[in-house]
Amino acid sequence: MGHRLADASTPARLAAPDEGIGRDELALATRNHGLPLEALRHDITPPGLHYVLTHYDIPYVPDGSPWSLTVDGRVRRPLRLDLPDLRRFPQVTTRVTLECAGNGRALLTPRPVSQPWLVEAVGTADWTGVPLRLLLAEAKVGPDAVDVVFTGADHGVERGVEQDYRRALPVESATGDDPEVLVAYAMNGAPLPPQHGRPLRLIVPGWYGMAQVKWLRSITVVDEPFTGFQQAVAYRLRRDPEDVGEPVTRIAPRALLVPPGFPDFMSRTRVIRPGTVALEGRAWSGRAPVTRVEVSTDAGHTWRDAEQAPDDGRRWAWRRWRYDWTATPGEHVLSARATDGEGHSQPLEQPWNRGGFANNLVQRVPVLCLDEEGGPPAR
Repeated sequence: MGHRLADASTPARLAAPDEGIGRDELALATRNHGLPLEALRHDITPPGLHYVLTHYDIPYVPDGSPWSLTVDGRVRRPLRLDLPDLRRFPQVTTRVTLECAGNGRALLTPRPVSQPWLVEAVGTADWTGVPLRLLLAEAKVGPDAVDVVFTGADHGVERGVEQDYRRALPVESATGDDPEVLVAYAMNGAPLPPQHGRPLRLIVPGWYGMAQVKWLRSITVVDEPFTGFQQAVAYRLRRDPEDVGEPVTRIAPRALLVPPGFPDFMSRTRVIRPGTVALEGRAWSGRAPVTRVEVSTDAGHTWRDAEQAPDDGRRWAWRRWRYDWTATPGEHVLSARATDGEGHSQPLEQPWNRGGFANNLVQRVPVLCLDEEGGPPAR
């Protein structure tokens, strides 16, 4: 899509040793935002607190303006559907945790130069829409179908290539029901906000955010693997520039803590008082349900099991966990790690890749516990 302004094969840049966050990265961090970690207390993330990653500009779609979605390509019955047409299909609501594939990128060394996420690129919402499989069944997908390509209305340039944002799913994933992919038009019971894809977006439970195409305007069934930029060049796990790389797909397990106590304004170091402190947070995985959450209060030297909330059947949403800790005066480093039903667990040392993708390194939360009088511990 579009034309080439430079060589797309040029690998993403890595920060030089001791190179700080640059103006370009700061501009990205200003446009995009993560979840304030205290908002992990919400079962459902309010839209304004949910993480946002927008590759290009947010398309301007005024309320009530016409919008159509086409379904074409290797189908026997091409479709053009407006919003009332879509609402005539059976409606499904699914609670889904979304996480950016680059979450944690800024913690890597060397640092891939891009959106500088720490660990906050996550959120959970109730998404309402039409199961994609129903639209594809209505269009009658041909027997030679291989991939289903999704095109958003957002348009821009990456590594010299002018393009619409486009991603694809294998036809088996697009037409299946585990997980059930949605063409969504509502978030938490209200129309999609502009930054979350108004009026239509894709929701692919269990997959990283790059698969969740926003401002969706076309679905095209193709008879060969899709090789667009966001599929074949970006979002690949590469250690070296010449690597073909493995595709980024499902979300790796992760647990995050609700920050305990209260923060220092600049450093965000948490301050607590001695005694019992309820540590809590959320855990999720797109590969298999989380079966275990462990907590460390001594920088990862020892681990103890946390208590998980009962399984409520919402397979694709995070689960709450809790651990009661007896805090003593001094400095502590808190961590939590998740393990899923396939045995995948968070690493203590993060494997590195050039894009900074699928980084689920165990979180480290520095905490200062005051002495009994409320001042800093005596040294």
